[in-house]
Amino acid sequence: EGIPYFCAPSQVKNFAQKIGEIPDRILRILGFALMLLGLTVVYFGRTLFENS
Repeated sequence: EGIPYFCAPSQVKNFAQKIGEIPDRILRILGFALMLLGLTVVYFGRTLFENS
């Protein structure tokens, strides 16, 4: 989680400023999609390692 701050602090600052311009609806959709992606990765990771 700290890699972007270490590797590209100025880009992180720019992103933090621009995220305020994104409509709430879009941020909610993006957040939901990222949650689903994370759950999918965890599910398949657990499934693959449990059956090994």
